[in-house]
Amino acid sequence: MTARRQERYGLRLGITVIASLGCVFAISDIDFAARAATSERVVVDRYTGLAIGGFDPVAFFTDARPVQGDADYEVSQGGAIWRFSNPDNRAFFIANPDVYSPRFGGYDPVDIARGVTCAGTARLWLIFGQRLYLFGHEGSRAAFAANPAHYLREATRRWAVLKETLAQ
Repeated sequence: MTARRQERYGLRLGITVIASLGCVFAISDIDFAARAATSERVVVDRYTGLAIGGFDPVAFFTDARPVQGDADYEVSQGGAIWRFSNPDNRAFFIANPDVYSPRFGGYDPVDIARGVTCAGTARLWLIFGQRLYLFGHEGSRAAFAANPAHYLREATRRWAVLKETLAQ
């Protein structure tokens, strides 16, 4: 190999190594972000501290849809900041947080039934048995809706152990 070819080969090798390391770090950061998002007993945005993405948990029951909460109507409970669209919803939540907060802390009940924690999203939700459930993807919501008794039985059994592995 000529000196010029060796120089180009070395440069290409260096670029390849740097690009490979960049990919490894990018993948590990994505994995870390996923773990950080699912490290609390209540799904909380790690940057804002907001529970369920700042959506009003009471509005799922009163308006039958996700409604973005307002910073003027907040309460801190269970290690999270909960936002509400109006003062009445805030008062309802304070009086009965167990009724209005999503079951399993906002984690996907289908994944919990499988033994893993995956954060649900307020955009994929379902009310069953007067409880709010959040799902990580549409397939989970469809599976749960088709057989809620099965998933609730398994999720309830596994949640007792899984929640102990999550931070308080």
